[in-house]
Amino acid sequence: MILGLFGLLFLLFLLFLPLLAIFLFLRLVTISFVKLGVPPWAVLFIFSLCLLGSLINIPVWYDFPTPPAFYFQPPLIYGRVIAVNLGGCVIPSLLAFFILRRAKLPQILVAVGLITLISYLVATPTPGVGITMPFFITPLASAGIALILTRGRNAAPVAYVSGVFGTLIGADLLHLSDLPTVGVLSIGGAGVFDGIFLTGIIAAFLS
Repeated sequence: MILGLFGLLFLLFLLFLPLLAIFLFLRLVTISFVKLGVPPWAVLFIFSLCLLGSLINIPVWYDFPTPPAFYFQPPLIYGRVIAVNLGGCVIPSLLAFFILRRAKLPQILVAVGLITLISYLVATPTPGVGITMPFFITPLASAGIALILTRGRNAAPVAYVSGVFGTLIGADLLHLSDLPTVGVLSIGGAGVFDGIFLTGIIAAFLS
């Protein structure tokens, strides 16, 4: 009887262990972003909005008539569309501008320049997809560069801002001319979204 009860409790522990790990992870991320000036209530909301927003692309330039106002899946088109991804470009950029005030401008400029170069070199234009790149390179690079430039003091803002802007500029904007004249380029879309999202998580743990 006792062994059966112990086994049941152990099974329940194993079932709830992943949930506990997720809860602790989200708690640590929340505490870290609060140190960057983000209100506690807004952290989970922002991350959830980024995930949901990764499905939404907003066209900002096109060379054919009557494009969609926004779309979830790439529409059938006969020209070229440049769009910004809500979760991979718009929201991270707004958050980066908010965090920018907590970092020194010279450090930001150097870090953004280096991450832009790295992103440009590792990003690959892929037909039918857009820009793709290994998702772990720029988050780790931005964290390492920020730690070196700041000597470990207040590295998180530099890591996040450089990771976001450097990736968007180097991977997406500088590769515009490498993409076909017919198709969709989503700035901050599926090809680089994972890297930008992971940049936020890693940068948060540096605070």
